[in-house]
Amino acid sequence: MVDKICNWLVKKMQKSMPDIDEEKAEIINYGLQNLIGELPKFFILIIIAYLLGIGNLTILSFFIILPYRAVSGGFHLHTHLGCIICTTCMYCGNVLLSQYITIEPFTLRIALVGVVWLFGMFMIKLYAPADTENVPILRKKDRKKKQILSYIILTISLSLSLIIKDHIISNMIIFGMLIQTITITRFAYKITKNKYGYELYESGELVL
Repeated sequence: MVDKICNWLVKKMQKSMPDIDEEKAEIINYGLQNLIGELPKFFILIIIAYLLGIGNLTILSFFIILPYRAVSGGFHLHTHLGCIICTTCMYCGNVLLSQYITIEPFTLRIALVGVVWLFGMFMIKLYAPADTENVPILRKKDRKKKQILSYIILTISLSLSLIIKDHIISNMIIFGMLIQTITITRFAYKITKNKYGYELYESGELVL
């Protein structure tokens, strides 16, 4: 349903604005897919979070992870129920982990941030932006831009986690960056039965 809505909106935009070529349409479609696809899940997530008593922190968790996810990509589950469950575990789980896990002393926090940063940089190099066969990112210029932004956002976020005094928020940043990085890995794609769109296109399995 989301695919059909986004395709319809993009076609309408192309008719009213002839300067939108297929490459621009692809980028717009990708953005619409993320926006329209995430909004219903976001509202359900917030309801569940408030029922669990962690509503405000879950909203913060969402906005901590969102910039990194927007540029690095990640797998998408194939059913609405699966998406809701995964989204809830991702954002609420981040809050619960951050509340109950203590990372002390500060040298341990620095070491953990270093490990998460190195893991993230390596995975970004290999997989970001991690697209899907439904919304492939094929232009090399767009892929390079998103990859560079992934490096920058990951680095800035983890640096902030060492500056912020509130340990729960600091933990949320560290765990949030780790969780999001895992969603772009080949292992995560394999267990969720996803495929990288650009790889399918290059191999000839995906025809637009």
